[in-house]
Amino acid sequence: MVNPLPEYTRSQLALRNGQDKPQIWVAYKGVIYDVTESRLWRNGKHYEHWAGQDLTHELVDAPHTETVFEKFEKIGKLKII
Repeated sequence: MVNPLPEYTRSQLALRNGQDKPQIWVAYKGVIYDVTESRLWRNGKHYEHWAGQDLTHELVDAPHTETVFEKFEKIGKLKII
């Protein structure tokens, strides 16, 4: 049996912004991805987007599709409160 992904709150996600903690995480459609190793997310910023947030609604403005997340490790699920 596969272990379910741990849940993180928006506050916990916000700390993984590349500034407060070294991890750089973003959420998309309820899943949290680790983008720490991506050269495009240095210092927690990717163009006008900031790490530590849910980027679901921002993807419509991106020049790429959601398949971009396939290359990153799934860290957890965004806890809905």
